[in-house]
Amino acid sequence: MDKLRLGKTNLEVNKIGFGALPIQRRNMDYAIAILDAAYNAGIDFYDTARFYTDSEEKLGRAFEGVRGEIYLASKTAAETPEDFWNDLETSLKELKTDYLDLYQHHNISFCPKSGDDLAKAMVQAKEDGLINHIGITTHKITIAHEALDSGIYETLQYPFSYLSGEEELKLVQRCKELDVGFIAMKAMGGGLLKNAKASFAFMNEFDNVLPIWGIQHMSELGDFLSYPYDLLIDESLKPVIEQDKRELGDNFCRGCGYCMPCPEEINISLCARMSLWIRRFPTEPNMDERTQQIMHKTKECTECYSCVDKCPYELDIPELLKENYEDYMNVLEGRTKI
Repeated sequence: MDKLRLGKTNLEVNKIGFGALPIQRRNMDYAIAILDAAYNAGIDFYDTARFYTDSEEKLGRAFEGVRGEIYLASKTAAETPEDFWNDLETSLKELKTDYLDLYQHHNISFCPKSGDDLAKAMVQAKEDGLINHIGITTHKITIAHEALDSGIYETLQYPFSYLSGEEELKLVQRCKELDVGFIAMKAMGGGLLKNAKASFAFMNEFDNVLPIWGIQHMSELGDFLSYPYDLLIDESLKPVIEQDKRELGDNFCRGCGYCMPCPEEINISLCARMSLWIRRFPTEPNMDERTQQIMHKTKECTECYSCVDKCPYELDIPELLKENYEDYMNVLEGRTKI
């Protein structure tokens, strides 16, 4: 399998990274079966987080006997040293290991820098041998550049797909110039991109980008393993990418969930992109009584804008909710054909 050097970490990792957020949705036996299959196929980089419920536990059970043959990356959303150490202790316990290859600040509201207590805690963990490398994840371009400016991060994890624009492309290039490993999350647009082959080919255009594919089905794993490692965008894939760019643009909800919880208990990450779901995937499952009830809940939005304050993409979420609800009802009642 082709390898990629993850920036100044000097980790030589398989070019297919495993994003372990989705396996929290699978039962223990099935999750372990997927992880075993990935390992047996040569995938060696696994990214999880304390925030991902039982994902760490599943990785720990799957890889306890082969720890030295893989790279484990986890994350903490802690904003105080006390919470940082508690999270790290728990992650090590759940993952059944005494060290992490990479530990990342997980989409917190600021960038820890040299001298900050939180940054000191991360450095101390590295000096103590509990972690080997220091990284950060964010959805905000300003924080991403702050992290690069700081000089203390060996990796940056950021949303990146063929929907990304010039700012993201410049960020990837800057990481390359600074020898900071770039880990691409949301490589499938938060689940809205349908063509995994096109996404895989796009990532191969960059020799310093490690995509972590969110995998929860054996079929998904099989797809990524089936593509040639030198697959690049060709004339058959260009129309797919251009169509997705036209349909999605940049003003769409990625489903990251950082806007939640909603004070009115609205399922924002579902409701704010329902129009896209019902056009890009089979509509019938989205028209059942349960989904209708979820969508009707959007009418209770008080426009408090707490979701907007938390949205990494600065979307006008109350307006998106209105638009998606109106469109959903038009489709449901037959006024709009799709």
